[in-house]
Amino acid sequence: MSEGDFIRRSEIGTQRKRGRWLKFILGPGKTASDFVHEHGRRVDEVMTKQPLTITEDTALAEIVDLMEKNNVKRLPVIRGEKVVGIVSRANLLQAVAGLAREVPDPTADDDHIRNRVIDALEKNDWCPFGLGVVVKDGIVHLSGVITEERSRQAAVVAAETVEGVKKVHDHLCWVDTMSGIYLNSPEDEELAKAS
Repeated sequence: MSEGDFIRRSEIGTQRKRGRWLKFILGPGKTASDFVHEHGRRVDEVMTKQPLTITEDTALAEIVDLMEKNNVKRLPVIRGEKVVGIVSRANLLQAVAGLAREVPDPTADDDHIRNRVIDALEKNDWCPFGLGVVVKDGIVHLSGVITEERSRQAAVVAAETVEGVKKVHDHLCWVDTMSGIYLNSPEDEELAKAS
């Protein structure tokens, strides 16, 4: 059942109003069907009898086309005779947004990514000292010295938001300026334990 199945209802005064000529042209069968749809009390009387459906391998472009041409907001997904899901316009927006993120930036080779990461970090007062950025296949390795733990998260987030970055590895070392004590990054500590 769709929203459209509830739009034409006698209880709310939205049943179809047709002139005599149109009733004559359509014949009594169509007006009888409309009456059942508008006054029915069971699901089988008011539901759409031949709903538009798609299969799991229907292309996104085809789904968009079906929704636009038929002015529907959702399409049931079937496998054989069984309904296995439903695709809504919101699902399509999420899919399109996901595809847009996956499209590689034409200038997103490792050198460009590295320069963008450096630019994103160096303009902040929390930028690690002796910042080192190594990029291989879109995977960023950050190194340098921080004196404040909150700088670690800020540096990682700044790098993650750069176009083309797939993952960020944190190799930032924390140093206490008063005592000189230093700690490796949690990621490096985990690697050391695993070795």
